[in-house]
Amino acid sequence: MAIKKSELYNSLWASCDELRGGMDASLYKDYVLFMLFIKYISDRYADSGDFTPPVMIPEGASFKDLLEPSVH
Repeated sequence: MAIKKSELYNSLWASCDELRGGMDASLYKDYVLFMLFIKYISDRYADSGDFTPPVMIPEGASFKDLLEPSVH
């Protein structure tokens, strides 16, 4: 059975709200927007076939690197 777009949005909103916990929404949005920006840049330019992409992603700074557990 297909899920309605409104049900998906409600589920995503509830998930984000739960992850936010007691943090103020105005502070939480800064973290979420930053993560979305890193995800976009990583998806767009990480494996770019362009000779000189406009954005260079340093080693260890991609979205994929953020998801991997650090070994320190």
